[in-house]
Amino acid sequence: MLVFLFLLFVALPVIELALLIEVGRHIGTAATIGLVLGTGIFGAVAVRTQGLFVVRRIQSDLNRGQVPAEGLIDGVMVFAGGVLLLAPGLLTDILGIVLVIPVTRRAIKLGLRRLLERWIRQGTFRVYLR
Repeated sequence: MLVFLFLLFVALPVIELALLIEVGRHIGTAATIGLVLGTGIFGAVAVRTQGLFVVRRIQSDLNRGQVPAEGLIDGVMVFAGGVLLLAPGLLTDILGIVLVIPVTRRAIKLGLRRLLERWIRQGTFRVYLR
């Protein structure tokens, strides 16, 4: 857990800063600032649009008497993408956009599902109930 916190609060900001400096060297300061603002605006619009879509999907599933499992997973991914888009930096913006866009979100869900299925088959994934 300590390693995760170190990566989150120390390594990630240093990587973001280095990336912004490098991009600024290649395209200029104004363009870099524009890029960061542009990804933020795009992300905000995408999060709002996809968030509303996910809420409607969950409501539709509930109205049909179905468990909204896919919708809830999408909702968590869109929320995580929104949080990443709020953080300043290009790397977090890219990760946030990847989680918000439906095509890439679907691919990530498929990959996670396959990984979870493999863990279950191998017996390395366990659920403990109290």
